[in-house]
Amino acid sequence: MKPICIIPARGDSKGIPKKNIRPMKGKPLIAYAIETAVNSKLFSHVIVSTEDPEITNISKQYGAEIPFTRPSYLATDKVSNDEVLLHAISELYSIGFDFEVTVMRDCTVPFIDEIDMKGALDLLNKSNCDAVFASVRAHPNPYFGMMELNSKGFLEVSKVADKNYYRRQDAPIVYDIVGLFIHNVRKLLQTKNMIVSRILPYEISKEHGHMIDFEIDFKIAEFLLEQKLAG
Repeated sequence: MKPICIIPARGDSKGIPKKNIRPMKGKPLIAYAIETAVNSKLFSHVIVSTEDPEITNISKQYGAEIPFTRPSYLATDKVSNDEVLLHAISELYSIGFDFEVTVMRDCTVPFIDEIDMKGALDLLNKSNCDAVFASVRAHPNPYFGMMELNSKGFLEVSKVADKNYYRRQDAPIVYDIVGLFIHNVRKLLQTKNMIVSRILPYEISKEHGHMIDFEIDFKIAEFLLEQKLAG
């Protein structure tokens, strides 16, 4: 049984207005995630969860299905990904969709490709785990070169280790979790939390894990896309 791909995309965006459908080199941002998922043939369905009619229309143009409308109370910046994913699963089961694995794609991480998705799915299938998350090695690393404010307003080391690390390369590996979240649905429904007990990282490149949160991120994404198209 093929997994199902779910792409959450709400209409509102604080950092970049209408970020999910902002044009990037001639296509709306969400189109890159949709087309990659559809063209991979890895999924039985590619679903967009949205409350926004404009996103609905654009998503359909690029091959996604919109079998339900996300309620507005699940489309605010105070709603967790857990709530959005669990709602989508519930809606899909209620209308007869049959699946055991979900792959949630963040459309603001547009360069995750078929190889990344297949590799992560293969890892889930061959491992005794409940979830696989796309991961990029974090730099800077909270064990080395990062500080945070303490309760008195002064800087202190973010993460204290049992020994000193004098080179970044020697610090424990820490991951940024970006753009791709694969779950065994049975386990997800038991915990009702995306952070299940047994999660494995599937390491992807920093370029593929590039996330668009701010205007500068969008400019970098356009540059990366230009390089990709040129080469």
